[in-house]
Amino acid sequence: MTQQPFSRPGAIDLSALKRPAQPTPSPAAPGAAAGGAAGSAYSITMTEENFQSTIEASMQAPVLLVFYSRTRMPESGDLADDVETLAGEFEGRFLAGLVDIDAVPQIAQAMQIPSIPLVVVVIDGRPMPLLQDVVPIDELRTALTQVLQQLTTQGITGRHQPRTATAPVEGAEGEEEQVDPRYAAAQDALGEGNIDLAVAEYQKLVDANPADSEAVAGLAMAKVLQRTQGVDLDAARAAAAANPDDVDAQTMVADLDMLGGHVEDAFNRLVDLVRRSAGDERNAAREHLIGLFGAVGNDDPRVLRGRQNLASALF
Repeated sequence: MTQQPFSRPGAIDLSALKRPAQPTPSPAAPGAAAGGAAGSAYSITMTEENFQSTIEASMQAPVLLVFYSRTRMPESGDLADDVETLAGEFEGRFLAGLVDIDAVPQIAQAMQIPSIPLVVVVIDGRPMPLLQDVVPIDELRTALTQVLQQLTTQGITGRHQPRTATAPVEGAEGEEEQVDPRYAAAQDALGEGNIDLAVAEYQKLVDANPADSEAVAGLAMAKVLQRTQGVDLDAARAAAAANPDDVDAQTMVADLDMLGGHVEDAFNRLVDLVRRSAGDERNAAREHLIGLFGAVGNDDPRVLRGRQNLASALF
């Protein structure tokens, strides 16, 4: 098959979302059916029946379609398993759609895939190639973290709800929520990538009503976006690894973990920092962690656990 110059992991061009998808020649040939049920609460085995609703779900949060064949290339099946595993780790930041091209060749033909394996990210119903190679799960995790961080800066912050193995994926119309007009200005600013304006708009809401939990959470997350603009992920992690007691280095990686969906990793990093620090540095780490609690929401079970761990670290 003729291969298209697909992006390397993590090098996704978000501006391509505004361009029509380029057709590719030679659709995948049909093969013997080989099934397999997706086991993650955030993954689904693709069929003709659920394909459209899965694409519609990308209006709420990204969908990653993984095209693979265990009979033609066993390693591609391993990649599908890894994406499914990471879908669970990222807790709904994306939905993994597993496309066995032997079982559903018609989907592969409709998408005109050039080869396997292929991972395609779908946002707002628009597909874009992300990965065309088998890579180790750690590299895949890093690539997805970077992609989700970029999407967050574009205001794409939705999450999929967990599903059971038999539950259908709901379409966008069934899940779409009306935007409260009070938050429209801030959310519009996020959608336009104007993070500073979003912070200012959320700050106005919090100043007017400090008890507005949604505005408080929005302000906290907008500040996370503001702090991480232009930050190099690899450099930040290297700095944190080299300076485990540096509050600035550790809080930066905690922010990046938040953007990548690794909420508990962010909390645990700062709890550990609080535990081993003292004085002003300890207080700075504690206050930063409390800010991250606000970004997630005080009723979230991860925040409740985080607060318990923080109390233990302090006392």
